[in-house]
Amino acid sequence: MKRTLATFAVSMLVTSVVPAQAAGDIEAGKTKAIVCQACHGVDGNSIDPQYPRLAGQYRDYLQRALHEYREGGRSNAIMLGFAKPLTDQEIEDLAAYFAALPGKLSTLDGKLDK
Repeated sequence: MKRTLATFAVSMLVTSVVPAQAAGDIEAGKTKAIVCQACHGVDGNSIDPQYPRLAGQYRDYLQRALHEYREGGRSNAIMLGFAKPLTDQEIEDLAAYFAALPGKLSTLDGKLDK
């Protein structure tokens, strides 16, 4: 009985810790995102249509996009330069940060870009 309870307790601890790490650290993402502000806006809501709005986008989408930029699956010389040195954890952190920000209406058509 003790062994069963111990196994259960350990499995509960592991399952509660792993998803928190996988979601990324919003505060670490906020710090890392300072370089993103020049193009994507201080709050992730770019006012220039050539730069996409990052605030409020889905975390999984942002992660996939950054991985694709880093590995050459998406072609953009500027983003390749920024994404290439990112670690997997930094990508998770950035995605968590931008996903947590409130997205604003697009200035182009008045619709959410999400």
